[in-house]
Amino acid sequence: MAGRRLTPEEQALWQAVAGTIRPIRPGLRQPPMPEPASQPAVPDAKTWLTNAPHHSVPAPRRAPVDTLDASWERRIRGGALVPDLSIDLHGHSLSAAHMRLNEAIATAVARGARVLLVVTGKPRKSEDQADGKRRGAIRAEIGHWLGRGAHADRIASVRVAHPRHGGDGALYIILRARK
Repeated sequence: MAGRRLTPEEQALWQAVAGTIRPIRPGLRQPPMPEPASQPAVPDAKTWLTNAPHHSVPAPRRAPVDTLDASWERRIRGGALVPDLSIDLHGHSLSAAHMRLNEAIATAVARGARVLLVVTGKPRKSEDQADGKRRGAIRAEIGHWLGRGAHADRIASVRVAHPRHGGDGALYIILRARK
């Protein structure tokens, strides 16, 4: 991300990491990084990552985007997108769903897949359900899982699926092409 400044948390983390490095050639030390300008933080481009809690883990190098090129947009909107892999998390516990999602993304990345369909179930309509069961828990957590996952920087975009693939109850995870 050219021109992006480190947040104070990222700056502190960088200083901690940089302090553990021993130079190969001690005489060629780099000057310390300048203090960040007191500018407001740049808002995240993806709404599903905005609610992710900030930990001492650095943000992914490349954030997902809201809009892809025209060809991708046409295929998503028209229902012509064909997932390379799909996974159904509906009905799993949170821990099992998280583990299965990580495995599915790792498999998709290893296979060079571009589109992973993730069935989460419909998002919750309200906190209070008539039957007392908690609904939409996986859907509520998936953004956090994707933002903190090992393959976060491989995710180009996350989109609600076309109705033929589950609509509001499913997501397309569009992965960046291998270079």
